[in-house]
Amino acid sequence: MKIKAAVLNTIGAKTPYAESRPLVIEELELAGPGHGEVLVRIGAAGLCHSDLSVINGDRPRPMPMALGHEAAGVVEDVGAGVDDLTEGDHVVVVFVPSCGHCAPCAEGRPALCEPGAAANGAGTLLSGERRLTRGGKPINHHLGCSVFAEYATVSRRSCVKIDPELPLNEAALFGCAVLTGVGAVVNTAQVRAGASVAVIGLGGVGLASLLGAVASGARHIIAVDLSAAKLHLAKSLGATHVFNAGEVGCHENIRELTSGGVEYAFEMAGSVRALDLAYRITRRGGTTVTAGLPPPTATFALPPVNLVAEERTLKGSYIGTCVPSRDIPRYIDLYRQGRLPVNRLMSGTLELDDINAGFDLLHEGKAVRQVIAF
Repeated sequence: MKIKAAVLNTIGAKTPYAESRPLVIEELELAGPGHGEVLVRIGAAGLCHSDLSVINGDRPRPMPMALGHEAAGVVEDVGAGVDDLTEGDHVVVVFVPSCGHCAPCAEGRPALCEPGAAANGAGTLLSGERRLTRGGKPINHHLGCSVFAEYATVSRRSCVKIDPELPLNEAALFGCAVLTGVGAVVNTAQVRAGASVAVIGLGGVGLASLLGAVASGARHIIAVDLSAAKLHLAKSLGATHVFNAGEVGCHENIRELTSGGVEYAFEMAGSVRALDLAYRITRRGGTTVTAGLPPPTATFALPPVNLVAEERTLKGSYIGTCVPSRDIPRYIDLYRQGRLPVNRLMSGTLELDDINAGFDLLHEGKAVRQVIAF
């Protein structure tokens, strides 16, 4: 079938993207689902920093590539071997397919699926196939999803069935921002009620982790960013204190407020400077969690004596250490109970043709989560 999709042909375009137009809306050929795959009509797709990091070259991927990895939609067709989804089912797309058989999957850690990671790096679906072509030549898939498009063929292992009553523009956020942010708090760090928490970087993932800290019953919830507007939003979402990361003495002021630092600090900005700040404001015996994905060449100078003498923990978190089939329904239930107001993270709705301008807003820090509605 012929579809419209946003295709990135080369990385490293100059800003503003509304002028350089790195993403081109093109007509592609989309093959139907093969064995273990499904065809999804995309209802909504969110713009994420992980997409931006491919556009600007921070996260190199094989080109050309149809971008987009955070979405929700409706199943249109299923391939052979798929017997638990049917036409009309609503699904959230997840950007790491889990094979169910490798060592991490067998240990209950599907976010670290080895075949899934290999397929994502190669620009294929979990099967190793590419279902998108342009003029007979293959187009790479972004993280097995490629959802900045009217339709997507994805692995059955890349989607989770959800309640059809949840609007698709809200459901889309659960595939990345909510899984990554809330999961980092409740799964990776396992924050306890009454704990002290700081979140550095208030994009969609960072604010989702703040919501996770609120839902977990944290006592101190400190939000840190360079944007006054985002700090104001964080305060309205439940942050007990806010700090501008650009102010002199920021980390000393946080340590003073918390009598030596927070028990859990979350770096969600994808910046080594943000990670350094997160580590500095973590107390003795505390845990620093990073989920921000800086460029692969970035390094962080860690003082080993401090790590040992203070029994500090530094942990990475990928997709919130999630089990998507378990966590997405749980987080949706919390949202519908009013305990996880994910809808407040939405900055606006875009048309597919406006996608480059949307990434300008994301690059400039003027948007939290924009959603393309199909």
